[in-house]
Amino acid sequence: MSTLNLVLVEPEIPQNTGNIARTCAATGARLHIVKPMGFTVDDRKLKRAGLDYWYLLDITYYESLEDFFEKNKGGEFFLFSTKGTHRHSDVSYPDNCFLLFGKETRGLPEHLLMKYPDRTLRLPMISDARSLNLSNSVAVAAYEVLRQWDYPNLQNKGELHRHKWSDINNLS
Repeated sequence: MSTLNLVLVEPEIPQNTGNIARTCAATGARLHIVKPMGFTVDDRKLKRAGLDYWYLLDITYYESLEDFFEKNKGGEFFLFSTKGTHRHSDVSYPDNCFLLFGKETRGLPEHLLMKYPDRTLRLPMISDARSLNLSNSVAVAAYEVLRQWDYPNLQNKGELHRHKWSDINNLS
């Protein structure tokens, strides 16, 4: 079974982390959170954003970046940043890779970006835009990896329900 690891480094906004947790739960991705965080895990805003999905989460907390890298030695790391020089869609993602995202106000630390220059990736956007919302960036990146892997273990088809014509007319 393929494993995608989504890593939040020092997240600050509970709603973003809640939305990301929901993305992880819906896709089967593992969530890794590197402390310190700008909120507590019992924050009401965090829970509200992903409340009905918390039981589906596989989540691990780390005390620092050093702790994270120590416990994930040998991992394939991809760093997402507006400073990236490669597009997120131009990379082939291996199984069990880690996608790292920095805090909302500053992104990932520069020293980390310099350590992995060929794996520092950017989501394309217009030049006047500063950045995308963190939870949107994580979702775009996660689904690119899952697309490349042909959406393993995900339900790929929905189902329409037959309604009487009178029910459909009452929708407008």
